[in-house]
Amino acid sequence: MPISIFNDVIGPVMRGASSSHCAAALRIGRLARDLMGGDIARVLIEFDTNGSLPNTHQSQGSDMGLFGGLLGWDAADERLPLSPTYLRDAGTAVDIRYIDCHDPHPNTYRLTLSNAREQHTMIAISTGGGMIEVLAIDGERVSLDGGADVDVAGRTLRQVLPVRSVPDALIPFGTCNELLAYDAGREIPLWQWAVDYEMARGALSADAVHGMMVDIVRILRKSIAEGVAGTEYHDRMLGHQSGMFAEKMQNGGLLNAGVLNRTVLYTTALMEVKSSMGVIVAAPTAGACAALPASCIAVAEEMGLSEDDMARAMLAAGLMGVFIAGPWTFAAEVGGCQAEGGSAAAMSAAALVTLAGGTLTQATGAASMALQSMLGLICDPVAARVEIPCLGKNVIAASNAVSCANMALAGFNAMIPFDEVVDAAKRVAERMPREHRCTALGGLATTPTALRLSAELAARTASAT
Repeated sequence: MPISIFNDVIGPVMRGASSSHCAAALRIGRLARDLMGGDIARVLIEFDTNGSLPNTHQSQGSDMGLFGGLLGWDAADERLPLSPTYLRDAGTAVDIRYIDCHDPHPNTYRLTLSNAREQHTMIAISTGGGMIEVLAIDGERVSLDGGADVDVAGRTLRQVLPVRSVPDALIPFGTCNELLAYDAGREIPLWQWAVDYEMARGALSADAVHGMMVDIVRILRKSIAEGVAGTEYHDRMLGHQSGMFAEKMQNGGLLNAGVLNRTVLYTTALMEVKSSMGVIVAAPTAGACAALPASCIAVAEEMGLSEDDMARAMLAAGLMGVFIAGPWTFAAEVGGCQAEGGSAAAMSAAALVTLAGGTLTQATGAASMALQSMLGLICDPVAARVEIPCLGKNVIAASNAVSCANMALAGFNAMIPFDEVVDAAKRVAERMPREHRCTALGGLATTPTALRLSAELAARTASAT
């Protein structure tokens, strides 16, 4: 199916550290629950020892999400941090094993589910940003993305994505080059093309598309306010820091960086909400959830613009994300942090040009410049948690976006077309070692201090249980 802005790029609305882990696992669990008719006595979960999940399924929320899905919950359910307890209390026995099966995708879930009457198997992958694909059920090859109700093995697996997959959808374009050719020099705003695209992709009205994004903007503004006010959570390394930034900002204790200071404040606030299991929006992922909404909302507020303006800018960003997710990925396990933070920077730059009333050419050029400067960015989460250096990388992405947007508005030439930059990032990722793709086996994650923090957090978790 063609990429959807709301399914694949801006969303899901969720709790948890990682959309590739929490939200995707939850969606896989929801489909597995339907496969069993809601009656699951036992579940065997197998992860490939050569993939990313043995090192990250606990710390980044795969277990939390998968168990919540097996219980039939939503990705933003406030009970999610306690889903292991709820699943046990529901009478489901869980067995997690690591096996050497050489799965091609690093985020592969192998599930064997049973009760007194039946047993089913499912193989599914998390493809990035909360998106999934079910590859096999009961040994038979399938290809299901959760975008529509599907009858399998005598059961109905219900839709888990917000926008329904329309099998005969005819999208007007699928790449940035195709968009520019379709526009034919008219310089129709990027956000308008985003609305047209999503209308065709999901059989939606223009008002429905715009209304969905306004709802997302309101969720994000609420989360930013909660983050600045202060968050707490037992299983995190970084405490509440955005409040200190806000105080210094108000009292003149920071360098005069203009709109960038508000952008940094909102970025840190959203990252703290994520780390406290608050509600966020994967945009395009949970690990890179802050750069786009923070920069978009901060700049719009500085300009005195409305939530409708913010929504249009977010839609513009979403369309640039379509041009990334189609040929490539948002998953750091596949592409490193250039796939998350780099994508967020590119999408943010296009959004900011849109807020400023820039042209289509300027918006796509800003996105190209922003992604160009983040090629090769690795993903090396300390203690396998999405906090360090993820906070700084979100700030870098947002700062990069502000700079590239202004450069594009001033007439700077991006030189390399956006699609070619995405292709270059993909080729870089193919040469990036596994240790630098969200396994916590390289980079900052292997420094002496990081290893000490990891051991301390493991001991804290063990004592709590």
